[in-house]
Amino acid sequence: MDDHIRRGISLTAVPSGTGCVECLSGAEPGWWFHLRRCAECGHIGCCDSSPSQHASAHALTAGHPVITSFEPEEDWFYDLTTQQTFDGPRLPDPQSRPWNQPSPGPEGKVPKDWKRHLHRA
Repeated sequence: MDDHIRRGISLTAVPSGTGCVECLSGAEPGWWFHLRRCAECGHIGCCDSSPSQHASAHALTAGHPVITSFEPEEDWFYDLTTQQTFDGPRLPDPQSRPWNQPSPGPEGKVPKDWKRHLHRA
């Protein structure tokens, strides 16, 4: 884990909010399936199953290779350059979106046929 702390993880970066920054700013389609947190700067983006895949886009444009889940009760890290999942350090709170925040979300923006819009691996 020491290599990941030196590259791609900041122990001081707080989350940018409780939802995908780009989706909440009005970027279409404006909803997400699950949330991911940049381990280096705290940017919250939507996962690769989400229509817009903002977390991976941020990682590529910012050069921040490590993401972690921002979902309740998930504590994994993922390095996009090595495509490896690993255990990482505890980052500053909050550790996840609020329990009362729905997933997919945000409430009121998710289409009824949302499953049809998910990206599949």
